[in-house]
Amino acid sequence: MNTLIVYTYPNHKSLNYAFLQEIIKGCNENPHITEIQVLDLYEERFNPLLEFNEQKRRRDMYRDPKLEKYREQITWADKIVFVYPIWWGRPPAMLLGYIDQLFATNFAYRYKKGVLSEGLLKGKSVVCVSTMKGPTNYPLIWLNNAHKVLMKRALFRFVGIKKVKFFEFGNMESKKGKQTQKLNKVYQYFRKIDD
Repeated sequence: MNTLIVYTYPNHKSLNYAFLQEIIKGCNENPHITEIQVLDLYEERFNPLLEFNEQKRRRDMYRDPKLEKYREQITWADKIVFVYPIWWGRPPAMLLGYIDQLFATNFAYRYKKGVLSEGLLKGKSVVCVSTMKGPTNYPLIWLNNAHKVLMKRALFRFVGIKKVKFFEFGNMESKKGKQTQKLNKVYQYFRKIDD
């Protein structure tokens, strides 16, 4: 199973980076995972800005040569893992800019007559590992689970990805023992996952 890990956090001395390290460690110990690629969007200096004009049209984004490397990573991957914080009830703008550009028409989905769309990323699976300062239930209680709805229904189902797993960790400024438990939970999941 080829696994692409998309890491979106600017600090390598953070809990998000610790989660990334546990995911990599678990993947490396899992006999079902054949290869791993890590894409650090901040380290890569990925440009999240969308630019459209007469020469660069949105409908042609799936052919943009600047994005070819990233399209190849998504095509290659059986499993895509996103590691990011939740800021203001949603993923960072950097990750949303990546999604806006890569999950484009004629690459991630296409329109068909009589049907709204056909997802072109069928057969892949996704794991989202997200952190937040507030309580774990904050998105559910105060935001009607907008984060999960955005990621699962509005994005992944639309492009044909049906298998989506979420790890949402709140209270990340809590005692170190609780953080260790959360890190271990993610490590154990990736060490054992087989699809």
